Amino acid sequence: MSDRMIHRHTKLAIFMHWFNAGCWIALLLTGLGLIKNEQLNPLGAWFPAMMRSTFGGGENLLAVHQYLGMVWAAAFLAYMLFRPRETWVFLKEVFSVSPASDLLWLIKMNLKMTVGRKGMERFGMTPDLPPQGFYNFGQKLFAQASVVGGVVIVVTGVTMFLSTLMLDDADPAAWSRTIHYLTVGLVLAGLLVHIYMAAISREERPAFLSMFTGSVSAHYAKHHHPLWYAKVAGEEKDGASGVREPA
Repeated sequence: MSDRMIHRHTKLAIFMHWFNAGCWIALLLTGLGLIKNEQLNPLGAWFPAMMRSTFGGGENLLAVHQYLGMVWAAAFLAYMLFRPRETWVFLKEVFSVSPASDLLWLIKMNLKMTVGRKGMERFGMTPDLPPQGFYNFGQKLFAQASVVGGVVIVVTGVTMFLSTLMLDDADPAAWSRTIHYLTVGLVLAGLLVHIYMAAISREERPAFLSMFTGSVSAHYAKHHHPLWYAKVAGEEKDGASGVREPA
């Protein structure tokens, strides 16, 4: 039973995940290369100099960053237009929060990672986490930040781009640049936590591998996403018995 695999991600969802990751890396590198002020650039002066030299100047680097951002935004816009149902299901899932159980999950998960199961028991707490659905609350928090942050990044990016073409007033570009950089920094902080939880944390390793294979084991689903597992198991049972739930 524990070896049985359960389908979790479609091929398109997997592609969009890694497309997003690749674009984020490229946009982050080109964006950091545009920050010439070494007091503001976390990598110092050498990185912008190297990036500008590689791309043949700041104007070319800026163009690459802008058009890559447009491709990134256009891809997700196309996904929303052609896959509205999947988009709605995703947004509904990640923005549906149960304050009591989800906040308790977040607290206990952090304690479990810092003091361990035995440490929690010393404080009189059980290490068992509140049941989670398709996404746990940590994944929901990052998804929420990514969605809201992504919208802000696109809007401010478009504002900066249009201001260089049509607007004589530099104020829109100034405030949008500040918001753009701050939002990228905040989402990046969440991304680092997401990478640690997905790729390094042993408990969440099956979720990371599912972004390649599309499936997770029934054992993992039952213990880490029991609400989702119960729904899948119920659908499989109804399908096997010939009973279908109403659409």
